Amino acid sequence: MRITIFGGGAWGRALAFGFAQNNEAFIVSRRDLKGILNAANDTLKKNNSLEITQIDTKKSLDSEYFVIAITTSALREWFKTTPIPKNAKVLIASKGIEEGTGDFVSDIAKNFIDENNLCFLAGPSFAKEVSMALPCALAIHSYNPVLAQEFADLMPSFIKPYVKDDVRGGEIAGAYKNVIAIAGGICDGLVLGQNAKASLLSRGLVEMSRFGEFFGGKMQTFLGLSGAGDLFLSANSILSRNYRVGLGLAQNKAIDEILLELGEVAEGVKTAKAITQIARRKNIYAPIATEVQEIINGKSPKKSMNDLMKR
Repeated sequence: MRITIFGGGAWGRALAFGFAQNNEAFIVSRRDLKGILNAANDTLKKNNSLEITQIDTKKSLDSEYFVIAITTSALREWFKTTPIPKNAKVLIASKGIEEGTGDFVSDIAKNFIDENNLCFLAGPSFAKEVSMALPCALAIHSYNPVLAQEFADLMPSFIKPYVKDDVRGGEIAGAYKNVIAIAGGICDGLVLGQNAKASLLSRGLVEMSRFGEFFGGKMQTFLGLSGAGDLFLSANSILSRNYRVGLGLAQNKAIDEILLELGEVAEGVKTAKAITQIARRKNIYAPIATEVQEIINGKSPKKSMNDLMKR
């Protein structure tokens, strides 16, 4: 099949690599990918036959399937300026909650694409490891199980896809885990120990589930790949951008300095603000996310830790 991936970041390139194992894969990016693709020549070729080509938006619309891997904060504007057919088959790999509106990814997408033509990718998956063809399992959430299975069938052999119907739960899990991953980095940066880390992640999973169930998400989603799986991965590895944000905050670095050093988007930073705004508005108890947001705003990480212990 012919698949167009929108987004030339690490995740977009990793997905292009995966889909290109058995399909024609094309990337559309606002930045020049030529140097990136040449530099990553060994990774992006399989048996000297794998080709991932950058094409312009007009040519991209000839594909049968579309994958969107761009930052959530830019998603609405991207849909407004990119003429994707309303009946296009779309898999969205973006994770986050829109700052300001508090809209989830599916809320944004449904303004432009019929919900029965939308799927949402979730689960534990570092771009670097996907690009190395290391095995992983992912969930494809959709209102349309037939379409979700179509995307599952396009996956390479090293990815085990599970078709799920909990769109809301899957997208909330994918967004919320980034915030808890920041907390995980703070915990390790402060050298609080493994007992503290286990307690933090356990309570983080409870907090994420409580938030998700408020919006109709299913508990089994938060206990599976989309929730616990992605959370445990993102909150425990230096490969996680959000985890590295937490490490920087533990060193009392300003968030602008951390993001400049990171050089990449860390969705958890904006998602923390969105979650705390929603939690206050809906009266949802979200203590860890609240403390993460306050630390981002300048509160001492040690003071936050003490406040969590005393609550």
